[in-house]
Amino acid sequence: MNLKAIIVEDEKTSRDILKNYLAKYCPKVNLLGEAENVEEALELIRKNDLDLVFLDVEMPYGNAFDLLDKVGDRQFETVFVTAYNQYALDALNAHASYYLLKPIAIDNLIEAVDYVCEIKEKENKLEQAVLKPVNSRVTGKITIPQQQGFEVLEVKDILYCQADDNYTQIFLRDNKKLVSKTLKYFEEILSENGFARVHKSYLVNVNAVVEYRKGKGGSVVLENGKQIMVSPSRKKELLAFFS
Repeated sequence: MNLKAIIVEDEKTSRDILKNYLAKYCPKVNLLGEAENVEEALELIRKNDLDLVFLDVEMPYGNAFDLLDKVGDRQFETVFVTAYNQYALDALNAHASYYLLKPIAIDNLIEAVDYVCEIKEKENKLEQAVLKPVNSRVTGKITIPQQQGFEVLEVKDILYCQADDNYTQIFLRDNKKLVSKTLKYFEEILSENGFARVHKSYLVNVNAVVEYRKGKGGSVVLENGKQIMVSPSRKKELLAFFS
């Protein structure tokens, strides 16, 4: 698929370099415009139905995070392009799909575009489809430790697990349990039963997902109404269950 995109960058030389790279190495990107500050970028975003925004961090009269705050909930993916690596954590918190350092490495740019393209293709397929995992994995039982021994749980009854320091809260259809095991432990033992790590703090039963919502990083809604944010780095893994 083609990605409708814009470049937000205050330096003309940097814009031209990125445009040339995209034209030569990323034919899937259809550039609709460019902006050199927050206000110009905001106008372009509001006028166009975008898939991708290449976004520099430092700009006159505001920065990338000011722009994203003004946009609010969004349907497009963001690829941060900056000369400063200290913004990596902020970019992650802003649900960026990718983070490129200047000078841009062509291989990294191609990888970023391919990553976004794959995500958007899967999202578009889901818009008209009922959320049902492609592979119905065999469900079984797991044991959780207790002071006097262990308890047996039906895997199909687990909706999601949430990290709680070195403990994990297991949310079942009718109650919840606090277990003295890490979320990583449950990720490993449930990975073959249709569970996906969608966030550093959440592991969800994909068979319990009833809705996927696009947005900053995307989110899933479970059959009990619980909405859980999806980290950009985990989105591809989650969407693979439904494509």
